[in-house]
Amino acid sequence: MSIIGWIILGLLAGAIAKVLLPGRDPGGLIGTTVIGIIGAFLGGWISTRFLDRPISNDFYDTATWVAAVGGSLVLLIVYRLLFGNSRERR
Repeated sequence: MSIIGWIILGLLAGAIAKVLLPGRDPGGLIGTTVIGIIGAFLGGWISTRFLDRPISNDFYDTATWVAAVGGSLVLLIVYRLLFGNSRERR
């Protein structure tokens, strides 16, 4: 899969992660989108590096989607832990 494919997958994975973890994030839509793209790359890297599961070149491979959404979820959780939830009043 090309870099453009990973970016599109990251956009979709970020949207799925946002649906699974609702709430307002400090960064809004653009921040969540960037987290989705980086999370897709992170999930693919973790999958190939530590789980010994090579990522297929097929865009519709289930393992690729699970890795991308999982990476996005992990990154979104870490982002919220580091920068807090914007629902809190300061």
